[in-house]
Order: sequence, then structure tokens, then C-alpha cells
Amino acid sequence: MPQKRKEVSDHRRKNSRKDNTIFSSPITVQNTELYLHMLERHHITTSVSGHYLIRKPSCNGPFRLLVGFHGYGQLAEAELALLQQIEGNGDWICCAIEALHPFYAKKGGIGASWMTRHHREIMITENIDYIDKVLSELGRQYPLDGTLVYHGFSMGAAMAVHSALLGQHSPKAVMLLGGAIPREHERLEKMNTVHIARGNSDFLYKKKEYERDMAKLEASGVPFVQCSFSGGHEAGETYLKSAGAFLKQVGN
Repeated sequence: MPQKRKEVSDHRRKNSRKDNTIFSSPITVQNTELYLHMLERHHITTSVSGHYLIRKPSCNGPFRLLVGFHGYGQLAEAELALLQQIEGNGDWICCAIEALHPFYAKKGGIGASWMTRHHREIMITENIDYIDKVLSELGRQYPLDGTLVYHGFSMGAAMAVHSALLGQHSPKAVMLLGGAIPREHERLEKMNTVHIARGNSDFLYKKKEYERDMAKLEASGVPFVQCSFSGGHEAGETYLKSAGAFLKQVGN
């Protein structure tokens, strides 16, 4: 009897190894493709709460609206602080919209991201819907004069471009700092006029990308002001003055 139990046990182990080869064997191109072939991926729309910060001027309206998009790993507070440093924004409503995807950053902090390569097109659509809703809500809450400017830093620069080209609300101008125009966008006319800036030692937004973006703006017939300043992936004093002069021009 002990011998028979051993034979049954050996038989079960052998069949178990055979049935679960795809999960227990080393990962190879062949068994990964087989596993993926067995899957069905579905998409479902759900609701997620978004957050935005407002700095309202002390003067009476109607107001012009400056809307900012923060960089990767930041939150709305960082973008609002940047908007408020731009010279001449005192009579604008400054609004910083926070990305929908928070995560734990280094040293226990919290940051947020607008999107990743994973399901990128879906995330862009969801972000645009989110931003359109924020702007519609601002229009209900405050007396606005119709002047809208988008500002984006780093990863937020891409969101400023997406919003201008794909959103329901047409901006009078777009301001881009340290971030590239997404490659899929070729016709940029809806951006109307652009302030585009880069620190000379910015290791994330390369000089080659900066030059390519200015060439795309020129090819689309979009007037732009360029600002190259001494610094890295940041907003230097030279930038803040240049951005302020641009904002003043747009607001007149």
C-alpha cells in the first residue's frame, strides 16, 4: 500500500507540472505570447475626483484666466506657486489643476502624473474631459472676460498642448516651460500664440526637442516668443520676467 500511494502522488505531481507549465516554467517569448493570447482586455469608464487650486485677485471682475498644469511628481500647489511668480498676474485668476493619478514619490512624499505610455490615448481623452469640466465650473463660479491662457511645466507642457488642441475651450495663448509638444500634433494653429522656454542646461527637455518644437510652430504659422535662459529644469528669474511680459501682451 505505501508503494501505491507514492505512485499516485508522483503521478499527481507530474500532471500538475504539465498543466501549469506556462505559469511555472521560465518566462519565454513563446509562453508569454500564449498567455497573452488567452486574455481579453476590457475598458470601463468610471468616475474619479479631481482637484484644482484657485488664487482669486483682490480686484473686481470680470477676470482673465491663467490655467496651469504641473510637472511629473508634483501637485497643484507647485504649479500655483509658479504661476504666482510670473510678473503681472495680479488681476488674473490663477488656477492650477492637479493630475488624476497620485503616487508615493521619493522620501515618502506624494506626487501625481498625467499619464504614462500604458493606455495613453484613453488617459488623454479622460484628462481633456476633466479639464473641460474644470473650466466650465470656473465659468459658473467667477465672472470671466473670455481671456484664457494655458501654462504647462515639464510633463504639464504636453497637457497644455493637448488642452489647447483637443479641448472645448479655446485659449488665447499657450505657455510652455521645459516640456515638449507631443509628437502626434502637427497642426498647431489652435494654440494661437505661444511662449516657449527652456533652461540652457535642462537635461530633460533637450535642445534638439526645443528647436524641433519651434520649427513645428513656425510651420503651422503660429507666432511665438522664445525664451532661453541660464538654468536647468526650472523657472529662472529671466523666464519669469519674459513670461510676465508675454502675459501682459496677451492680456491687452
